[in-house]
Amino acid sequence: MDWKLPREGSCRCGQVKIRISAAPLVTMACHCTGCQKMSSSAFSLSAAIPAEGFEVISGEPVVGGLHGATKHMFCPHCMSWMFTRPEGMDFFVNVRAPMLDGAADFAPFIETWTAEKLPFAQTGAPHSYETLPPMDAYEGLMKEYVEWVG
Repeated sequence: MDWKLPREGSCRCGQVKIRISAAPLVTMACHCTGCQKMSSSAFSLSAAIPAEGFEVISGEPVVGGLHGATKHMFCPHCMSWMFTRPEGMDFFVNVRAPMLDGAADFAPFIETWTAEKLPFAQTGAPHSYETLPPMDAYEGLMKEYVEWVG
């Protein structure tokens, strides 16, 4: 797929802008109750971007969510949840896909935490997990994702 890189995005008010210069490793929808509450929706959508392919190009995002070791980053003005830096996984940034221009290109390939899924929520993701995929499944899922996006 032609990812049209680099690709930019922003929070709702536009004060924090981001840029990706690398294709996603995989795209996801998370149905956990934490994501439901932070996104005020049935699930959150994200794209795992290699860390070296992600940058904040303007503004200063702030930590939100639970303020734990995993850093959920928000715009300080409009409070849009923009990206997450998962604890112990410095090789990627989990970007909220709707923040990126052309968000329709980032359909979820994996849906996680379906055990907490709202009964009406449908994503069309080809892979579903009651919690998270086993760690040893990610390499295969990422290879299959590349084929899926063509």
